[in-house]
Amino acid sequence: MNTIAAQEIKRRGIAAVDDLLRVGDVHVIRNNQPQYVVLSEARYRELIEVQEDAYEARVLASMEDLRAGRVRRFSSTGELLRAVAAEDEA
Repeated sequence: MNTIAAQEIKRRGIAAVDDLLRVGDVHVIRNNQPQYVVLSEARYRELIEVQEDAYEARVLASMEDLRAGRVRRFSSTGELLRAVAAEDEA
């Protein structure tokens, strides 16, 4: 894990982060706890693209379930939750 203390960023400025970004994502530590993650623009776009692809795949799979009749309708949220709980118990 690529980490840097927040105080180091205050002391050295963004150059401290730039050096670490060459190796990978940067976790910023503040009060001895990870508080932030800094990503390069390319890495950020990559994550967004992967997220969008996964969303599209879920929608397509749901549409296929609908076309194949693998869908159940419920009259209320409570009915849905009871059905989910019953499946979990099985």
